[in-house]
Amino acid sequence: MPYVRRNYFTEPAFVLYLNTHMAYEDFKTKDSVIIVYTGEGKGKTTAALGLMVRALGSGKSVAYVQFIKHWEVGEHAFIKDVQELYGDKLILHKGGKGFYDAGEHSAKGISDRDHKQAAHDTFEFALNASSSGKYDVVICDEINNAVHDGLLSASQLEKIIDSKHEKTNLCLTGRNFPKKLLKKVDIATNMTKLKHHFDEKYLANKGIDY
Repeated sequence: MPYVRRNYFTEPAFVLYLNTHMAYEDFKTKDSVIIVYTGEGKGKTTAALGLMVRALGSGKSVAYVQFIKHWEVGEHAFIKDVQELYGDKLILHKGGKGFYDAGEHSAKGISDRDHKQAAHDTFEFALNASSSGKYDVVICDEINNAVHDGLLSASQLEKIIDSKHEKTNLCLTGRNFPKKLLKKVDIATNMTKLKHHFDEKYLANKGIDY
């Protein structure tokens, strides 16, 4: 039988030992964090939805604020269904008008002014939700895209970061998060695309991609 090198650091017994015997006296805790999911790869909104589920499952309240998208997608139907269960602990705010400055994928019949007004109104809602202390978690889905597309300014993105309540966790998703603001966040993940079937002219799959 060929020799297979084992990674003892990942084996359950070693992990259990770490959790029960290792001390973390030098580690600190935070009352809240700022999380960024960015990059070209799929998974940013999916990760934010996972965060929402985890927060609700832990008894936290969540405001899910969506920029850009206006069409009905799977998460909208799910959130509407579970809102009856969670009541005022879960709120969904859809503030987009569709894709902007995206060539043939751009929303039809929507002016630049309409796009910018929708982004501004959604930003004001998100800013109030994150600064009020009413919610434990505020997710601003696709806000980075709104900034990169010029619907919002980088200073507005910085404002929502700086103005958040000390006990509120803030999640910002979308491509092209400004590098100059990385120093202000606690967790930042770059989704790197290795392969996506859209590049081979396959449409997105309902329930998987949206």
